[in-house]
Amino acid sequence: MPTTRKATTGATREKNSAVPAAHGCEPEAITFSPMHDNFFEAMGLPDAAERLAKAEMALAIGRVVKAKEWSQKHTAVVLGVAASDVSDLLRGKLARFSQERLGRFLNALDMDLVIQIGPRPAWKSHASITVEHVAQFSRAS
Repeated sequence: MPTTRKATTGATREKNSAVPAAHGCEPEAITFSPMHDNFFEAMGLPDAAERLAKAEMALAIGRVVKAKEWSQKHTAVVLGVAASDVSDLLRGKLARFSQERLGRFLNALDMDLVIQIGPRPAWKSHASITVEHVAQFSRAS
């Protein structure tokens, strides 16, 4: 069953409220459905599949960095970027990071990427991009 949340207005609006209230207007209700597997699509954002793929790749980078117990400074050296870039990456500020660049970062962390291309299943309304973190690949790459 979908959950409906209503953003509050003015100074009482939560800092992370997804729907800003227009001055003098009643805020829109946001409906979250458990049927959505893409938050960006549920929010109606453009390029939702690409945004989700980048977010999943950034999460994978964060998992590797955390598992290795690296500092942001050390991670920056390994990735060949500034420490502030690592900070943005690990905090989900991904606007400056392309999928290709995130893929290079994963390779720098000794992670393989396998890109699979196939027809869209009939049950899906549109083609998508999926990122999946696996412990090991099911076949030799």
